[in-house]
Amino acid sequence: MTALAEPRLTAPARIEPRPFGLARHSLALARRSVLKTLRTPEQLLDVTIQPVIFVVVFVYLLGGAIAGDTGKYLQFLVPAIMVQTVMFGGMATGVNLNTDIGKGVFDRFRSLPIGRSAPLIGSVAGDLIRYVVAIVSLLVFASLMGFRFQTGVGSVLAACVLTTFFAFCLSWVVVLIGMVMRTPGAVQGTAFVIMFPLTFGTSMIAPKDTLPGWLQSWVGVNPVAHMMEASRALMLGGPLGDHVVWVLVWSVGILAVFAPLAVRAYRRRT
Repeated sequence: MTALAEPRLTAPARIEPRPFGLARHSLALARRSVLKTLRTPEQLLDVTIQPVIFVVVFVYLLGGAIAGDTGKYLQFLVPAIMVQTVMFGGMATGVNLNTDIGKGVFDRFRSLPIGRSAPLIGSVAGDLIRYVVAIVSLLVFASLMGFRFQTGVGSVLAACVLTTFFAFCLSWVVVLIGMVMRTPGAVQGTAFVIMFPLTFGTSMIAPKDTLPGWLQSWVGVNPVAHMMEASRALMLGGPLGDHVVWVLVWSVGILAVFAPLAVRAYRRRT
């Protein structure tokens, strides 16, 4: 009787990792975040209603006292309100991430064959839709009130893109807060404490030369103040100075510091 041949064991085929896996996974989850936002448009109320309220309140309560004319003050105010609105819109990123972690959403992502940090990066990138909606809503409403651009289309688009990039980089500060705080309420409160002096300690409401000396010193180093002045120059004309340079330097620096810290805190928590 001939012996049966023993089965030959073969090593499982090795699956080679596909290039740019983290980037592809992050983009796919960013698309999921955008679709989720579009299907629940009530999440966009803060970036559509809030800027309208700020413009109406500031123009009609302060415009006559500061500029002597509401039309002139509208021109002065809108580029700065655009920066403030996009920054405040980024606060929701940290709150939503903290809420999803508490509900165990990110625990489900861990079972998928995707990069560990892809859900976090995808969620932050997906919230860029909030910035776009905020800018479009504000500029449309301001135009109906009488706001007019004094520069070309290219300069206006540059102001919008620069504002979006700056807010995206700054949002990583809020993301870090969302990773270390225990509750969404704590995230929102802490983020507001940080954003309030950054946005109102600027020339948003009144020109810099009308402020007290100590506040002028803060405005001179405040990155948000540079962003607002760059936005005004790109939309209304006038000297641009080195505001764009300072905005880019601050943006890259904030991104380089807080994005790795946020990812590290995310890995520890999940």
